[in-house]
Amino acid sequence: MSTSFRDECGVFGVFGDSEAANLTYLGLHALQHRGQEGAGIAASDGSLIRTRRGLGLVGDVFSADHLAELPGTMAIGHVRYSTAGGSSPLNVQPFTVRYRDGQVSVAHNGNLVNAVELKAELEARGSIFNTTSDTEVILHLIAGSPQSTFVNRLVDALARVSGAYSLVVMTGDTLVAVRDPMGFRPLVLGKRGDAWVVCSETCALSLIDGELVREVEPGEMVIIDADGLQSLRPFPEQPRRACIFEHIYFARPDSEVFGESVYSQRVALGRLLAEEHPVDADVVVPVPDSGIPGALGFAQRSGIQFQVGLLRSRYVGRTFIEPSQQIRDFGVKLKLSPLHGVLRGKRVVVVDDSIVRGTTSRKIVRMLRQAGAAEVHLRITAPPTTGGCYYGVDTPNREELIAHRMDVAQICAHLGADSLGYLSLEGLRTVQGAGRGGYCEACFSGDYPIAPPQVGEDEVQLPLFQGNSQEN
Repeated sequence: MSTSFRDECGVFGVFGDSEAANLTYLGLHALQHRGQEGAGIAASDGSLIRTRRGLGLVGDVFSADHLAELPGTMAIGHVRYSTAGGSSPLNVQPFTVRYRDGQVSVAHNGNLVNAVELKAELEARGSIFNTTSDTEVILHLIAGSPQSTFVNRLVDALARVSGAYSLVVMTGDTLVAVRDPMGFRPLVLGKRGDAWVVCSETCALSLIDGELVREVEPGEMVIIDADGLQSLRPFPEQPRRACIFEHIYFARPDSEVFGESVYSQRVALGRLLAEEHPVDADVVVPVPDSGIPGALGFAQRSGIQFQVGLLRSRYVGRTFIEPSQQIRDFGVKLKLSPLHGVLRGKRVVVVDDSIVRGTTSRKIVRMLRQAGAAEVHLRITAPPTTGGCYYGVDTPNREELIAHRMDVAQICAHLGADSLGYLSLEGLRTVQGAGRGGYCEACFSGDYPIAPPQVGEDEVQLPLFQGNSQEN
């Protein structure tokens, strides 16, 4: 199910704390769900920026000794999934470079739809790229800007890019946080004592005992230095298009994203799903962990008992050794285990956030039947995913999306379920309407706020190098 999606990335920054690198380390731990391929921290002592990056989880990349080598009162950090170019240490952010005005570090969550075009233009002018990340394009644009101050160079650079970006940028003495004018990806501003903090989600603030001040608004640039905090609005205003999948799947349930409680939104989606697709059943079972709030909402509204019918292993890494004699559905069984006593002889409603290719969903249905379930009814707290994302979320090629190739009845038959119900797009908008509105739903509706890169008249293609996604 949702395991075929890849989270975008997570960014964190702190200004004005002697434990800046340690706090960034903790903040990245809280954001680990947003990227598990690599992590990095850059810290400034006011004159020199030092950077450490590596492949793996935050706890694998950094030790106490490593953090001690990152002194200073300002730091930024990043967790990521691998780019389309593969897992390479060169692609791990933050990127720190030196140009004519000194050092600059940048960490980016999002995706630039015109990155390939800009890269070709920059290379024609002599720029040399070291990575396959679109984030490096931003650095080259900053370095090549004719503006006289760093902030104006950054504004000049971002005025040329198109797409999604939530950035934390650091010079020797200044921290800058900025969101694209449509606000695709989340970014919040907080405080910890006298220190300022910026991060992708509020769960990172909670871990370090910080407090939320507000969102960094779409199109806003927040500049923090020794003189305090300054807010600029350097870009033309555009309609807000926050990524709805943050609420459906990506963000942690204990976060507030785009001004709304993620947990409350997911429970509300489950309640509405029960109204739209009622079913006679004995138990409601979530696919852990992403389906839990939606399943609770479904159970509350339907009156069907909520039960834990699937357990997720906490000790399975991203790679494992498969036995030479193939065990059917080995990968799913390694990660999920059915509770036979809960499932045997029961009519089961299985709730999750999405079906992408359908491969995992089919295996889960088969597993539940093998565990003795009398009926298996799938309920999904989102509409069918029919299109790819071009704004920082890794989705399969459109032809690989099962809902692009089949209607709901065909998908249900293919998965081997007794029934299948998706939340309607109208229903999703009803839940969205409880908040501030202005969401990007292109993966469901095909209505892309920014035109994807064109290959042919009817064909779209992801950029060749994405700073914040992973091939499946």
